[in-house]
Amino acid sequence: MTVSVQEARSVGRRRWRSFEAQEARLAWILILPTALIVFGVVLFPAIFSIWISFRDVGLKELGNVFQAEFVGLENYREVLDDFAFKFQGIKNWGAAVTSIVYSFVSSSLTLLVGLIAALVLNRPFRARGAARAVFLFPYVAPIVSVAFVWRWILDPRPSGVLNDVLMRLGAIDLPQAYLAERGLALLLVVVFTAWRYFPFAMLMILARLQALDKTLYEAADVDGAGALAKFWYVTLPELRYVLGAVFLLRLIWTFNKFDDIWLLTGGGFGTNVLPVLTYQFSFKMNDFGKGAANAMILLLILVMFLVLYVGIVMRQVEEE
Repeated sequence: MTVSVQEARSVGRRRWRSFEAQEARLAWILILPTALIVFGVVLFPAIFSIWISFRDVGLKELGNVFQAEFVGLENYREVLDDFAFKFQGIKNWGAAVTSIVYSFVSSSLTLLVGLIAALVLNRPFRARGAARAVFLFPYVAPIVSVAFVWRWILDPRPSGVLNDVLMRLGAIDLPQAYLAERGLALLLVVVFTAWRYFPFAMLMILARLQALDKTLYEAADVDGAGALAKFWYVTLPELRYVLGAVFLLRLIWTFNKFDDIWLLTGGGFGTNVLPVLTYQFSFKMNDFGKGAANAMILLLILVMFLVLYVGIVMRQVEEE
């Protein structure tokens, strides 16, 4: 028995000193700083937000938030009953419906503009490199700068660029407040989002276009296919997974977007979305429990979209 224990200890020491064990320990040591940062910056705040969503946390409770009163699902009930959240008719969609419409429409428009730009830049022409660099400008420029340029263009005063041009052309008699008109404000925010983020879609689609097998187009030429037929039956099927992935990413990112709408409209005039509403609950009403509950509802909607998309994609992959 003693020999067996000594042998086991000897085997354990050899394994501990082995090259594989040393590599494994080094890997954990190298990963540990990143793991701690991810836990501190991502995981802990997420778990803490879930915990806060079930508590009554206001300014008074911030001094000792862990002693805040447990209220169960009360915060969620208040969010769902709030006039700013729920649908109240055509004139007032509420933040939930506005978020869904804004995310789907702007993501679709981003994908469409990105696809057109990628098809244009995939063709050889002079200064194609410079054109690609120019097309990337909206995506790489700081959001604050481009948002304020757009606000300057759409300024409701006569000095606003769009008002000045239209009044000089005689199209309008008085300056218009474009970002203060319900419906039009949301449309302009959608257009701004599509303009700002189409370069991301363009890059992903362009990379796939340049990797396509040219023999597919040669075979289509032999069969007498025109440009439209080649796009519909050759290009588009080859791009479907890229288009799906880009659409999902843009949908998730747009659904979580706060700065675009906040800088343009502040969430007013029918453009209030769930991320802006979370800010309003938390930092304007000082109801952090209600803000966390709103954020959790946003997360649940995103998870439903993700499950639906993955289910559709996986089904298509299995069928093929």
